[in-house]
Amino acid sequence: MNNTRFATAIHILTLLAQNEQEWLTSDWIAGSVNVNPVIVRKELINLKKSGLVESRQGKEGGVRIAKDPEQINISEIYESVKNTEVLGKKNQNPNPLCSVGKDINKNLSLLFNDTDDLVLQFLRKKKLSDFSDQFR
Repeated sequence: MNNTRFATAIHILTLLAQNEQEWLTSDWIAGSVNVNPVIVRKELINLKKSGLVESRQGKEGGVRIAKDPEQINISEIYESVKNTEVLGKKNQNPNPLCSVGKDINKNLSLLFNDTDDLVLQFLRKKKLSDFSDQFR
């Protein structure tokens, strides 16, 4: 994953975990992450689809964490924003006449899947509460 989506999502959820009862606005969160609020809103959509945040509209609106931080594995956050394998993307058009090129993506798929599985196994052992407690 060669982007900041995971870092942004865990930043958002850490803020929400430290302010569990408060409804935080995307503008306020964006100020902490130091990004445009549109980026925060896009990640909040994914986090909401995953059941990690809840939102309400209106003057008293905003978002808050939907689950106890003790019950959220870091892997859930990762999976909510993951858009590619850990090792990146495969070449789209390797030469099918090459002895390596013809099978490279099949073999890379195995390597990529194994790597993703290892990352998820590691992240399943980590709780959002443990990560969030580092900032208290």
